[in-house]
Amino acid sequence: MPTAKKAVTIGELKEQLGRAQLTIMTDYRGLKVSDLEGLRGSLRPVGAEFRVAKNTLTTIAADRNGIAGLDELLAGPTGLVIAYDDPVGASKVVSDFARTSRIMTVKGGVFGDRLLSADEVESLATMPSREELRARLLGMLVSPLSRTLGVLGGPARSVVYVLNAKAEQAAAGTDAQAAD
Repeated sequence: MPTAKKAVTIGELKEQLGRAQLTIMTDYRGLKVSDLEGLRGSLRPVGAEFRVAKNTLTTIAADRNGIAGLDELLAGPTGLVIAYDDPVGASKVVSDFARTSRIMTVKGGVFGDRLLSADEVESLATMPSREELRARLLGMLVSPLSRTLGVLGGPARSVVYVLNAKAEQAAAGTDAQAAD
């Protein structure tokens, strides 16, 4: 039976894991406190946070949320990156931090109710961000409209070009008559 303090921690973890779109399990052994603070600062803008919790309490909270099979991901000291808003952005931050620190490693993660390997978390980090996908979608929607407007405007431009050419011919003809 957990103590009152542990019960509070389990409740917090259950709430956080329940709200999370993505949870990444990392091995943070060897990192300095200043490094972890830097990671936390990088995660805030993408709607994520870094948290260290006991593996047994994390397992209990995950079980209460219907997430099973975390035993191998929660072996040894484990830091949790909990992404609430942008799972791709959070995975990019973690991947970049792990690459630059060369100390932290990604063990795996949970995306919704699906377990991810470390390689799958890395491939998630290579996906385009939400903003990039929105920009691409907008570009795909606007492109046909621009082409349609170009095609529809073509005949009107042709008439203007013909009238302009006739006006230039007429002006050249009157200049030629005036010179004679």
